Amino acid sequence: MKILAIDIGTGTQDIFLYDPRLDIENGYKMVVPSPTLQVNRRLRQAARDGRSVVLTGCLMGGGPSTWGVDQLLKSGQTVYASPDAARSLNDDLAVVRQMGVTLVSDDEVAALPEQVQRITLRDFDFQAIARGFEQFGVPLDDLGAVAIGVFDHGNAPAGISDRQFRFDYLDRRIRTGNAAQTESALRNPADVLSCFAFLREKIPPVMTRLMAVADSAAGVDAPLVVMDTAPAAVWGASFDEKIRQCRHNILVNIGNMHTLAFRLGPQGVEGLFEHHTGFLDAVTLDGLVRSLADGTIKHADVFDQHGHGALMYTDQPFDLSDDFGVSITGPRRGLMAGSTLVPYYPAPFGDMMLAGCFGLLAAVGQLLPDWRAEIGRSLMNEPVQRAPWDLPL
Repeated sequence: MKILAIDIGTGTQDIFLYDPRLDIENGYKMVVPSPTLQVNRRLRQAARDGRSVVLTGCLMGGGPSTWGVDQLLKSGQTVYASPDAARSLNDDLAVVRQMGVTLVSDDEVAALPEQVQRITLRDFDFQAIARGFEQFGVPLDDLGAVAIGVFDHGNAPAGISDRQFRFDYLDRRIRTGNAAQTESALRNPADVLSCFAFLREKIPPVMTRLMAVADSAAGVDAPLVVMDTAPAAVWGASFDEKIRQCRHNILVNIGNMHTLAFRLGPQGVEGLFEHHTGFLDAVTLDGLVRSLADGTIKHADVFDQHGHGALMYTDQPFDLSDDFGVSITGPRRGLMAGSTLVPYYPAPFGDMMLAGCFGLLAAVGQLLPDWRAEIGRSLMNEPVQRAPWDLPL
């Protein structure tokens, strides 16, 4: 049996098919446009064609899809949306209406003219991924688990900043993870990040995007693990050969939309900050990382600059000259090209873009005990000494 891991970001969705019979470097992989980017392209084409659209499906990632809706509305076309799909644009449907989107029921969707283009929203499209693998003779009919990573702000109550709501959630999860930190089967300080991973039936109801991903996977006959994408990327990056033995490290995931930095030590997460990547450059990042290392970073230092915030769980400074000091992963890691910190750029198992998938794989090993030993061996890079052509048909 195999494990399908999908790390869904703003620019790409990174897909890895884990087979325990193979060295992990021989696993099959795809890096393709993200679901929200695909929706954006369809919306922009509708604007060029002068076509109205109706959005159906469920809540999914915003960003490019929201920008595509704005462009289509500005072109003079009508955008209809079912309530579930509309929450991809904003959790508050009143705000969606203010954007100019027309909310419609299922019956009203069915009654719309054929020339109104139908676009189904969802983060996880198993059939599309399965077709991609099948084109190369790799059926996905023997999956032992599916693991999916997405970024989820959560459904903030009215009057509560979604940035603060997200950061309060991070704080609760980290405190839970630090309290439960033990010597794990993988013997990796970053294993504490498993606190951000959930089996399908354990997803917190306030994490509505994670819940929607689980709904999208309803037809997949395999255990489902979902996880926040940035901790998954940091966890995966920690399996790089040069840093996986480090007892202290600051690992920064610079995503297309969000940047999340963890200071990790033997007791778990010692501190973190999360910011919007668009507000950052090398100088700003250097300052935030240095203050995370010396323990002086404050929540307001980030939140007041339109980020999510910062937290410290220790007052002990960390010497950046220890171990590898600062490690950078993520598709926007080029932002640190001018850094004075001389960061290290991990490439776990030779592939930085799949760091999130490797973190998701580690999460499966933590949450599904039947997989723990095999995944642990793979992530510790123990050789299998078997080639793909040697596998039984």
